[in-house]
Amino acid sequence: MGRWFLPVFGVLIVGGLGYVAYALGQDLTNATSVPWILLGVALMIALGFEFVNGFHDTANAVATVIYTRSMPAEIAVVWSGFFNFLGVLFSSGAVAFGIVALLPVELILQVGSGSGLAMVFALLIAAIIWNLGTWYLGLPSSSSHTLVGSIIGVGLANQFLAPAGSATSGVDWSQATNIGLSLLISPLIGFGLSALLLLIMKRLVHNKALYREPVGSAPPPLWICALLIFTCTGVSFAHGSNDGQKGMGLIMLILIGLVPTAFALNRTPDVNYLEAYKTASVQVEQSLGKYVKAGTPVTDYKAAVSEAVRTKTWSDETTAALQHYINATSAEVAAFPTLEAVPTNLVSNIRNDIYLIGEALKLIDKQKLLAMDEPDLAAVKTYHQAVDNATKFIPLWVKVAVALALGLGTMVGWRRIVVTVGEKIGKTHLTYGQGAAAEVVAMATIGAADHFGLPVSTTHVLSSGVAGTMAANGSGLQWATVRNMLIAWILTLPASIALSFVLFLILRQAF
Repeated sequence: MGRWFLPVFGVLIVGGLGYVAYALGQDLTNATSVPWILLGVALMIALGFEFVNGFHDTANAVATVIYTRSMPAEIAVVWSGFFNFLGVLFSSGAVAFGIVALLPVELILQVGSGSGLAMVFALLIAAIIWNLGTWYLGLPSSSSHTLVGSIIGVGLANQFLAPAGSATSGVDWSQATNIGLSLLISPLIGFGLSALLLLIMKRLVHNKALYREPVGSAPPPLWICALLIFTCTGVSFAHGSNDGQKGMGLIMLILIGLVPTAFALNRTPDVNYLEAYKTASVQVEQSLGKYVKAGTPVTDYKAAVSEAVRTKTWSDETTAALQHYINATSAEVAAFPTLEAVPTNLVSNIRNDIYLIGEALKLIDKQKLLAMDEPDLAAVKTYHQAVDNATKFIPLWVKVAVALALGLGTMVGWRRIVVTVGEKIGKTHLTYGQGAAAEVVAMATIGAADHFGLPVSTTHVLSSGVAGTMAANGSGLQWATVRNMLIAWILTLPASIALSFVLFLILRQAF
């Protein structure tokens, strides 16, 4: 198996790279101008983040199968890399745009500007620096925490540089709170549920071999081996589907900023998309009209909607302005038979208009700032979905590129963190039951987070799960390691915030 697996995987990598190059070239065929060097550097940095993410986080999936002798280390790492690859390919994209939503709206709308480019480079470089540093020290820190911290740092720096009294937005703190809670609670879930699952297994499954250290280099019984390989596979797939999406969202920002004529709008939606968009537009205009107070003045509808999005507030003027904005934008789009037919010189403006409308609709749909009856709210949700279809999309080649980077990263530099997870969390060797309990909980937790569009830390969920099983088993914890992990957990956010803040200030001078 070892003799054939690597060559086959090598062929898949070469084929994948060929497909990425071909698909990117096809998408850029109609682009008016392409800054090739800047685009290449930006994509390499974004894929570099996913590569580092792969070898930084992989240990969490393979540590249990390696330390329970279920799979040889080399085979386990390649196996995990392959299922990371598949997880990215089959991901939904919800996590990708959940991460992007943390960024200041004005930077997203002007991502091709100097400030937008500084934003993307600053947060990616900061995340890579912190991930490499913690990997070098063998600390299982979180790539998710790192990226969220980098985004917050960029938002704070954007506000810091803004002239006094200007309408500059920073971080979307409501979205940051939701993501922060998911990152905070998920390790507690990993610890508690893994400990509970191990205790339940001890009560129901009375095979003593399940709860003893592996003897020598002998593999575990076949059914235990199959269970551990299954859970390793599930965690690897879930890790790819959750962590891989973070890179996808950032790559789309890069593409929209550097080559807006090719990527600002989804040029290949469903054939019936535009008609559905027009119908939803008419319905939401009628629904909003019911809540527009007669005589409400609207001097600049775009400025009024922008202010509402920036301040997360709503007024009578906002309702009237949004209705006018939707009407004007829909009329502009309806002049063309398909989005592919939109002239390249109009693409960026139309994309920004549609995106800003979508952000305003979130204030109604998610935050309920405008009280609406259920039928009218349903019209808002339908139109919001149509808006997302036009601006929040991920081409297949982007998924393949991220999958390759994550899968390759999975097979590099895994040993440092595997040793920490397998040997340094508990005082005794990891048992079959402990490995299975921690992996099952991690697989379920990450999969659920992916479904709800929330980024969680594979590192923290699984390492805390291992700690939970050690505590439940009475094995004891190596508090020096636990302390170091907690320190890394506590420092990751402030350190990545500081790094990206400083990098943004520096890069704003370069762009």
